[in-house]
Amino acid sequence: MNLPKIVGLKIKEIRKSKGWTQEQLAETASIHYSYIGGIERGERNISLETLQKIIDALEVSAVELFPANTTILKNEVLKEHIEMISERSIQDIELIHRVSKDILNALDETK
Repeated sequence: MNLPKIVGLKIKEIRKSKGWTQEQLAETASIHYSYIGGIERGERNISLETLQKIIDALEVSAVELFPANTTILKNEVLKEHIEMISERSIQDIELIHRVSKDILNALDETK
């Protein structure tokens, strides 16, 4: 996972913990709301100036946006995965589960 994606996920987590919508964060940071979505998905390579606006709006330190260890990153990725599949049908979830098991088994075999 690349740095924009990691920082975007952390921004999303902090925003949601405050109960804010993307629009609320965008308004507070003086940034267009669609740009916030791109940042949170890791699709935007934001400037330091924009990052500072978001940090100020969220009232966090810059350090909080950069996970200090892999446990934090792992939890972020797991939460995103759960969000992605939670709205799917049970058949889709079962398929994803089977594919995931197959991938993990293949990875274990290469070790």
